[in-house]
Amino acid sequence: MLAGQFTVVVAAEQVLLLDQDEGEGLLVILEGLAKVRAYSADGEEAVMAVLGPGDLMGEMAVLTQGVRNADVLALTPMVAVKLRAGAYRDLLLGDGRFALALARLLAARLATLNRRFLLRGSDATTRLLAVLLDLAHTCSRGQDPLALIPPLPQRELAAMAGLSRETTSRTFAQLRQRGMVIGDPQGMRIADLQPLRKRGLLA
Repeated sequence: MLAGQFTVVVAAEQVLLLDQDEGEGLLVILEGLAKVRAYSADGEEAVMAVLGPGDLMGEMAVLTQGVRNADVLALTPMVAVKLRAGAYRDLLLGDGRFALALARLLAARLATLNRRFLLRGSDATTRLLAVLLDLAHTCSRGQDPLALIPPLPQRELAAMAGLSRETTSRTFAQLRQRGMVIGDPQGMRIADLQPLRKRGLLA
């Protein structure tokens, strides 16, 4: 274990990092899911990213030595490792492999954000399927589009997709009725990849 590193365990819906706080350290997710959120001038929530095992939280404020520009909230129970800013900077300066891994992680996060931006004008089914695909990839570290997705409140799916709760509930019910998404005692999963391929969500 590195100096300045310790493990934290948090419950679902607990705020992990606060907008405008000082960037005194960062967290590495070992288990669970979190969302990065910001609010518009009229108070509307925007989900900037969904993070899972292996992802970092709070690294940008440490890199810029400024304040945080978004909240991070646990979507599920989580286990994470907290790393103090000094230890993080030492890793970046002393290990090129770590710096390269960070660059790849940030590039992947930007690519996901770009995809969400491009989907803003798509129909509700496409947007919700895209969210479920992102969640499956996040849970499996990008390996399995059919991976189990933990049970999440539909209000969270709605915020991620940029849809109303009513539209999300109706669209999700249709996806289940068509067998495109199936329930699981521990969550849900995509059951049919063909609709995602038809919509250009999956190669």
